[in-house]
Amino acid sequence: MRFSYLRHITSVLVVLGLVAGIVACKPVVTREDPNSVTDLSGNWNDTDSRKVSQEMIQDVLSQPWLGKFTRKNGHAPTVIVGTVRNLSHDHINTRTFIADIRRALINSGEVDFVASSGERGEIREERRDQDLNASEQTRKEMGNEVGADFMLKGTINSIVDAIDGEQVRFYQVDLTLIDLSTNRVVWAGQQKIKKSIERSGIRL
Repeated sequence: MRFSYLRHITSVLVVLGLVAGIVACKPVVTREDPNSVTDLSGNWNDTDSRKVSQEMIQDVLSQPWLGKFTRKNGHAPTVIVGTVRNLSHDHINTRTFIADIRRALINSGEVDFVASSGERGEIREERRDQDLNASEQTRKEMGNEVGADFMLKGTINSIVDAIDGEQVRFYQVDLTLIDLSTNRVVWAGQQKIKKSIERSGIRL
């Protein structure tokens, strides 16, 4: 009788343990404002990308090159974003940063914008398909693309300094705007981000 009772208690405890394990494994999901500042690891994140791109674009659009080009040519310049190289210690998705730059440029209304080299390949393939399959009234002809006047490109670098439980991360973003006709650099911009991270009891 005592053995049967202990076996019953053991079975109940096993079931309760399994239920507790299942509950403990269930993820807790909280929706956040995409524009809120969230900095968990101290690594480069979406807030850094958005902040740097906005400040860089505000700077590039406030410099003399824009007015000079508009007065000389009578229209807004056409810009394309080239390569932004990640030379930092972080794994940074530069495509997100480039997308932030493009959005800020387009939304400014100060410049025209053309598709990237990768996007142009897909668009040109679509035009070739239209040339064979679309009606004469709706097909888009080759050779009518708008050429960019300037290319924006740059690098992301970082320096890490750490001792015991404290770490300082320094990010530097350098962008240049290059005249595609002459290779002249008409603007050079720089933004810096410095983060201090403390982790108690953990050696970095």
